[in-house]
Amino acid sequence: MNRASLDKRPDEVATMFDDVAPKYDVVNDVLSMGQTRRWRRIVVEAMDVKAGQRVLDLAAGTGTSSEPYADAGIDVVACDFSLGMLKVGKRRRPDIDFIAGDATRLPFADNTFDASTISFGLRNVNEPKKALAEMLRVTKPGGRLVIAEFSQPVVPLWRTMYTEYLMRALPAIAVKVSSNPDAYVYLAESIRAWPDQDHLAAWLQEAGWESVSYRNLSGGIVAVHRAQKPAGPAEGPAAGAQALANHTGPVAKLRRNITRPGR
Repeated sequence: MNRASLDKRPDEVATMFDDVAPKYDVVNDVLSMGQTRRWRRIVVEAMDVKAGQRVLDLAAGTGTSSEPYADAGIDVVACDFSLGMLKVGKRRRPDIDFIAGDATRLPFADNTFDASTISFGLRNVNEPKKALAEMLRVTKPGGRLVIAEFSQPVVPLWRTMYTEYLMRALPAIAVKVSSNPDAYVYLAESIRAWPDQDHLAAWLQEAGWESVSYRNLSGGIVAVHRAQKPAGPAEGPAAGAQALANHTGPVAKLRRNITRPGR
């Protein structure tokens, strides 16, 4: 893996997403062989929100992931750091609130949303642990979080085949269908460098989320993590922020409290 290509400043990553915004959703459908839509449906089901509730869809890009909530009468805010993505989304869905924001310093008050979600964007945040703490801050007590992110296939042979696809086939396909193939080289490398399911679950617990669980999709290519903000005044957010600052909370101990409802 070319580590240098992953060492991008947040503004460089934002510019990269601006460049690919016009064809981003189409390219994703091609590269995932149509699986992206199924994965997003599962996220919406896991959110289990109802009309009248308010949802934060972080790293929403062009708002494709926000549309099901808006269509169901749910007040959804699509937040992203790429102005190019937001402009494309706003032209297509003027009824959705698109807001520019940094995931590590969200422009929302404490306890604003009934539920928060981020799909395929957490690994592109410069400091993902801070983003988890920020989502905890802006979610109401008792509210839920759902994360969909590329992960580690659970079968070794499948993992090898998948890695070969990521590093060879994906960039080659991107050359034909994308306006910025280098962006997809970066995305492929960011997927391969991303920690596995248990490590992300541990980060959630360190940040103060509880009832953490995950479900593997497509053999572990994607994992959907679910968690809940403590309902009471608890030590959750403060303890989580302190844990992140001190790099505490060994994964080995945290794994004992993680449930895995399905593969």
